Amino acid sequence: MIKSKFKAKVFGITFLILSGVVFAQNKTNVVVTQEAKKMVVAERNNVYCAGYIQNSPVNTNFEIVGADNEREQHVYSQGNYIYVNQGASNGIKVGDVYSVIRPRGKVKSRLSDKKHLGTYVEEVGSVEIVRVKDGVSVARVKNSCDSFLLGDLLKPWETRTVPAYAQRPALDIFANSSGKANGTIVMARGAAETVSRDQIVYIDLGSEDGVQIGDYLTVYRPLGKGGVLNLHQDETMSTQDVESSSNTFKGNDFSIMAPRKSGENGDGKRVTTTDAKTPRPAGLRKVVGEMVILNVKERTATALITRNAQEIHTGDLVEIQ
Repeated sequence: MIKSKFKAKVFGITFLILSGVVFAQNKTNVVVTQEAKKMVVAERNNVYCAGYIQNSPVNTNFEIVGADNEREQHVYSQGNYIYVNQGASNGIKVGDVYSVIRPRGKVKSRLSDKKHLGTYVEEVGSVEIVRVKDGVSVARVKNSCDSFLLGDLLKPWETRTVPAYAQRPALDIFANSSGKANGTIVMARGAAETVSRDQIVYIDLGSEDGVQIGDYLTVYRPLGKGGVLNLHQDETMSTQDVESSSNTFKGNDFSIMAPRKSGENGDGKRVTTTDAKTPRPAGLRKVVGEMVILNVKERTATALITRNAQEIHTGDLVEIQ
């Protein structure tokens, strides 16, 4: 009797184990995957607060004229309530969203061959209408990239196309010219003169030059005849250094840092740096970075620095890849 119970128990355990093995063999492997989030080259204030240079007139009819706390503060930011000078009679509705801009003046740059680039417009954020009256509305500051000021202008909110991120080949610092349109970095956001990755710049290439959102441009500067400012620098090292030789064991008066003498016998004039550079082909350049276009206007475009091999300066040249 005991043996029978023991056999039954062993048989039951064996059946469960074998069933588990069969179930494991017949079970289909399911791999749960999560759709990869779409990556873009720029986000947040680099998209909607980058600013631009606009050649067409700026509409000045819609502006901030007050704030509920204007007796306590002069600047406003996210969450504050402001008054704007249009209401129901102008078609304003609760829930409408507007961009807030601040024209800063005409752009005149000695760095550009274009005489008239337009007006630099700073983008400071966005507001949402929360209350509408007849000739005025109340708006709440939705996003602020800078302090809002009375007198700042409003314009309809526009959803912008942001270039998708894509794996790109390594930056070729010896790349040849593409032969496409060339321009110049005329300004940088925040009046910066030296910029690097993820910073905003403005170039003098626009829709009239065939530039489009998502275009990549090479940032470069031509090889010059001197230092970083491409200025001519005179040679200061003499071909002879008579004070360095020993009077007792004097071998020669040659300076070990001086350039060569011209002529097969080394009896000509000293070969300077300028002499050495003169016969070389034109077009040699130094690639210092890369940028992508975020916004295009008539004569200019707003771009984001995506890579840099060294610091990038206003005045550096750009070329469509």
